[in-house]
Amino acid sequence: MSKSKQPKAHSRRAHSTEPHHDHPHIPKVDALTMNDQFGVDVLLVNPPSPNRDPYIRDTHRVGRNSREGTIWPQTSLAQLAAMFGEERTVSVVDCIAEQQTWPEFEQMLVRERPRYYVTQATAPTLTNDMRGVFLAKSLGATTIAIGTHVSPATEATLEAYPALDFALRGEPEETLRELVDTLESIRRRTDGTSEPAPRLREPETPAAVKGIAYVHEGRVRITPDRPFIEDLDSLPIPRHELLPLERYKLPIVAGRYTFVVTSRGCPAGCRFCIKHVTYQQTYRLRSPEHIMQEVDKLVALGTTNIHFEADLFTINRDQVMGLCEALLERGCPIRWTCNSRIDFVDPELLEMMARSGCWMIAWGIESGSPEILRRVRKGIRPDQVMRALRWAKAAGIRNYGYFIIGLPGETHETIDQTIAFSKALPLDFALFHIAVPYPGTPLWYEAAEEGWLHIERWEDFDMYNSAVLEYPQLSAEELRKAAQRAAREWALRPGPMWTFIKELRNLDTLVQWVRIGARHLSWIVGQA
Repeated sequence: MSKSKQPKAHSRRAHSTEPHHDHPHIPKVDALTMNDQFGVDVLLVNPPSPNRDPYIRDTHRVGRNSREGTIWPQTSLAQLAAMFGEERTVSVVDCIAEQQTWPEFEQMLVRERPRYYVTQATAPTLTNDMRGVFLAKSLGATTIAIGTHVSPATEATLEAYPALDFALRGEPEETLRELVDTLESIRRRTDGTSEPAPRLREPETPAAVKGIAYVHEGRVRITPDRPFIEDLDSLPIPRHELLPLERYKLPIVAGRYTFVVTSRGCPAGCRFCIKHVTYQQTYRLRSPEHIMQEVDKLVALGTTNIHFEADLFTINRDQVMGLCEALLERGCPIRWTCNSRIDFVDPELLEMMARSGCWMIAWGIESGSPEILRRVRKGIRPDQVMRALRWAKAAGIRNYGYFIIGLPGETHETIDQTIAFSKALPLDFALFHIAVPYPGTPLWYEAAEEGWLHIERWEDFDMYNSAVLEYPQLSAEELRKAAQRAAREWALRPGPMWTFIKELRNLDTLVQWVRIGARHLSWIVGQA
């Protein structure tokens, strides 16, 4: 279009008495009604990865980068979803499993337009996770964070991230349900749209809900702790059907797999364990019958590889034997794994577990030094470790060992001791973590008192990638390199290498193993 034929864009302003502005007209705030148009009532979210790597987040666990390539099933979100009946619409979005990018996540939020946005939040991904909170808040959602970081670091989290409305402390299931019901009752009374649900008590304010924290009049308010759920069988069966079950992978498992939680809590006193934050000194069991209801549901959904998730699976011998008997009686077509302590098994129990489908146990071994095991109150001896792992091998069960480099009292000599011990054990797989003093654990308070903390940001609280403890005799960098050396010396031997090669013969796991193997090798040689 020639310049002479262009319309006169400012011809109307010549006849207007309004001031001249070059920026576009902005409507009044009360004319924007989009924040009143919600879609799903409750959106439960495992946010996108900070860097496209798989990350482990869980309501009852610490978070970390999953260097071994585990796509962690979000059974805890499925359990939260089951707390709501038909009166609320609920969705679960697992961005890690779906490999969802942040632009895709933003588009999903616009589509879903949740009234309540509930997110997993962990220390290693905190800033990343709060990005999702900010985006949801900008769309008018009430934002809620759950997990083992916001429970002990409640005030710090709420003060640092104003877009976060509520932090749930402790067990979240009953707390989340009551909080949403309370806020909905308040909203209805305020809007005058309907009467409060009869089941809700009067008067209702967030302050009446136990186990939450929020900011009121410029200061963080923390309500009294909620008692633990006494009867775990009272919880509804998790809504696994809301999860992307086909996406959950474990490199050593052919086909998809998921979790079934069998108990909560552990009687042991390990000073580094997050159980001091989650369940303290309590432990509670589900009945074998209740567990089997969930197993049957998963089998019907096409998932037959199950990890029986617990702080200590073999905490109660009668429960485990009852579950094994039920699996055998029904001829249940599952293969399963679990964790255990070496002092909570015996040959008869292990043989029964193997007969009912158990093919691998993950053991928390931690150290080869008796002095370090004593200092962190692990409550085991190295000779017990060797005996239990041999029992498992004799029963036909594979052994997966977890070790921690950098616990209090660690020296160059004890590190060498742990590495030598790991190579002497009948282990099929081994992972070496870096000691992390998670907030709320006894190790956290000891490290703070002794001046061992070497912290720049919460994201460094990742047991696979960073060291945040620094001792007079060992620097943080030395601890990180020692963990790499331990992994390298254990893995680059004929036995572990042969295990790796045998797993490659399974086409279902070939691509995963090659990718994860390359990434793990890069880390252990110090290039990650």
